Amino acid sequence: MRALAVVGILIVAAAVFVIVAVVKDHQSGGTANAKKCAEGAVMANAKLPRQEDVKVTIYNATTRTGAATDVANDFLSRRFKEAKVVTAAPNPPVAKPGNVVAVIRYGPQTVGAAWLVRAYFLNQADTQFDKARQDDKVEIILGGKFRQLPTTTEVNQAIAALGNPELPEGTCAKDD
Repeated sequence: MRALAVVGILIVAAAVFVIVAVVKDHQSGGTANAKKCAEGAVMANAKLPRQEDVKVTIYNATTRTGAATDVANDFLSRRFKEAKVVTAAPNPPVAKPGNVVAVIRYGPQTVGAAWLVRAYFLNQADTQFDKARQDDKVEIILGGKFRQLPTTTEVNQAIAALGNPELPEGTCAKDD
């Protein structure tokens, strides 16, 4: 009988505590209203997407013929939405492409997607953000130091090591 009385008192105390906490909660609008864009900042999508939602365009700046096609096929086999190979030179051109693994170019709509693609190069790719860019694709320019994409396990470890996407300077998070 005492045990039931004690349990009853604990339940009533917990209910009172929850009601007081809810009534005294003065957070209006959550975190969405807490982060307003600074003047001149561009709204960016920093949400980490699924591979099935990412589109990539691949350029070959290596000396190996067919490297971009091999990488595109690899991305498609890893369930990327689109992996398009472009044979023309990237615009603007990459300075000294032989000295890099890859260059990843992206805009505000693809901040999270570029973060994911970066993991496929084990965070060894150079990144270039263009806040004027309006497309939904991530450009990959394969450089002279590129050999092959890592295994799925290595990519997962790289994603974990990178953590959540970081917003580039001059942007703010888009509310989704």
